[in-house]
Amino acid sequence: MNLASHVVSGARTYPDRAALRLGAHTMSYRALDQRSARMAALLRGRGVKPGDRVGIMLPDTPDFAVTYFGVLRAGGIVVPMNPLLKSREVAYYLGDSGAPLLFVWHAFADEARTGAQRAGAEAVIVDAGGFDELPESGPSGDDMADRREDDTAVVLYTSGTTGAPKGAELTHANLTRNCDIVATDLLQLTPQDVVFGGLPLFHAFGQTCTLNATIASGACLTMLPRFDAEKTLAILAGHGVTVFAGVPTIFGRLLRQPGRDAYDMSRLRVSLSGGAAMPVQVLRDFQTAFDCVVLEGYGLSETSPVASFNSLRAGPRPGSVGIPIRGVEMRVVDEDGKAVQHGEVGEIVIRGHNVMKRYWQHPEETAAAIRDGWFHTGDLGRVDQDGYFWIVGRTKDVIIRGGYNVYPRELEAVLYEHPAVAEAAVIGLPDPDLGEEVGAAVVLKPGARTTAEELREYVKRQVAAYKYPRKVWIADALPMGPMGKILKRDIVPPAESARQ
Repeated sequence: MNLASHVVSGARTYPDRAALRLGAHTMSYRALDQRSARMAALLRGRGVKPGDRVGIMLPDTPDFAVTYFGVLRAGGIVVPMNPLLKSREVAYYLGDSGAPLLFVWHAFADEARTGAQRAGAEAVIVDAGGFDELPESGPSGDDMADRREDDTAVVLYTSGTTGAPKGAELTHANLTRNCDIVATDLLQLTPQDVVFGGLPLFHAFGQTCTLNATIASGACLTMLPRFDAEKTLAILAGHGVTVFAGVPTIFGRLLRQPGRDAYDMSRLRVSLSGGAAMPVQVLRDFQTAFDCVVLEGYGLSETSPVASFNSLRAGPRPGSVGIPIRGVEMRVVDEDGKAVQHGEVGEIVIRGHNVMKRYWQHPEETAAAIRDGWFHTGDLGRVDQDGYFWIVGRTKDVIIRGGYNVYPRELEAVLYEHPAVAEAAVIGLPDPDLGEEVGAAVVLKPGARTTAEELREYVKRQVAAYKYPRKVWIADALPMGPMGKILKRDIVPPAESARQ
């Protein structure tokens, strides 16, 4: 089994059909097949062997797909990375995964080079005008590495409440079955479909539900490297998009975009929402405004990612994340791991073909997360009499800002490196647009002087742009429990910060 086999199948069945589109430029299935094969040959020429990790730090362009499938064809393991990562983050991802090679977009080259150098890896710069020649510079070859179902295909970095980010190992079977179910059961994709590719491909949602599901069904993925509401509307109308996928924030911004009624959305038939809970009113307003069904689902990086979804056949149940997908089981359990009654709140646990192989080089964390075959999500939910699941909250200390996961401990570690900081706590604050905004309460060392603005800029320089706390305030003290642990639930931001 090899996830990249979908590319080969597509090239044999409909070689001239457009697989990828960016603006006015398209890449056929034949071209995607040939270029990813040449990329695989180039990687082998650079010494990449089956099982070796290769970093990809590229925006949503056809170059991402060529590199992604090229790594898989060579038998390598893809380590997707957000192009906005700063050097310290790049160094960690490469160092922890042991990836000797990183393909990085030219606009982010400086941070990537520095991080790669720290990790002892090589950064290959992908230029907007020259990447077409990069795969062709290697020897020709269309052979594909034969991988087992349980061989790792992708390492997606994620994190919980403690420790550094962990790499979730997703196998060829995990990703192949997940994308096939998305394509057939959920979206009922055909070669005539056009899928909007605005979700970041370094994330599991974008990889499975847009890139892989599209290629598996012979459809066309029309791409937008950076979200812009007006450009998105123009693509939806101009490219005849039939399937749209996004996070709730994007749905809200499209609804509020001036002049949206001028765009012809008559081909749009279904939209997928994930990454965070969608307000029911936004879902209903979008369905009315765009005359298409909106399906909300649930999953995590560790579950490839789709675990449950509303379906086209049954129709959406607003506010619910649907029922488990085919071949997957979900339960709601108490602290002892026993199933609770319908309607009662507990932790959601998942078992099935979508659950990751393990956390990369973290056996203890793997054992804690997967117990008796069940992956413990840390998310609180309930299940109704009809088997539909409803997310209530999270036990894990994770902030979801506009669909992106932000992990407080990572930001707190940066704040503690500041010479003036004695204590720091990062929390999520309600935000009407993003769902949550990142806030930080800081206690200074005796006699130290700094400002909230300086601390904000200090963190901003060291982490990706979506992570740093927009709201920072300096407190006299933080609430503590009897064990000396900061009680984040008791932190109340000052009124002036809440109004920013």
